[in-house]
Amino acid sequence: MFYRWTRDIHLYGGLFISPFLLLFAVSVFFLNHVKLVPGTETTREMFEGISIPESISQVQGAAAVTAARDILRQIDLDGEVGSARFARQNNRFLIQVLKPGLEASVDVEVGAGKVTVSKRRMGLTERLAYLHKMPGPHNVDIRGNWLPTMVWRLFADVTVYLVLFLTFSGLYLWWVLRTERRIGLVMLSLGLVTFIGCVHALLH
Repeated sequence: MFYRWTRDIHLYGGLFISPFLLLFAVSVFFLNHVKLVPGTETTREMFEGISIPESISQVQGAAAVTAARDILRQIDLDGEVGSARFARQNNRFLIQVLKPGLEASVDVEVGAGKVTVSKRRMGLTERLAYLHKMPGPHNVDIRGNWLPTMVWRLFADVTVYLVLFLTFSGLYLWWVLRTERRIGLVMLSLGLVTFIGCVHALLH
């Protein structure tokens, strides 16, 4: 019974995450071997009469994201807030918004209630790289403030956990199939030697 359940989960779990593994594999190829060419198409929009939260000069972290969301709703812009900070030297609130296909810089003139939005479209390679790196380890106190990012993070974590399961269940299934033990042991040994060689080369 244990063998049967392990075999079925190994098979169907692998099929479920195969699109995610393909995306990560293709995107890491671009990250390692292809020069990312940023999109050059930039547009600029200006908005006036925007309601600015009163305490915007004091907000930080999650509170800054909340203030940024309030402004973004008024200009009909959605996405992951990458950063949100108040620049005291010129009394401006600066917001960076990211999502697959779009990068936007939002410049809020706090005293005047004016907002300038600069948008840049991403190319295909940039979009793949964005998905590969998100949600990422940076700005962890505010990361995952957009629902699609939260969903993507969930599936990214599930992919990692299932890859770990596929690895250990694969070892188990190989060991149970006696006729495959010899060739499996050879391949496992080659993989281990290659891994140790790579680590040794990187450390010396």
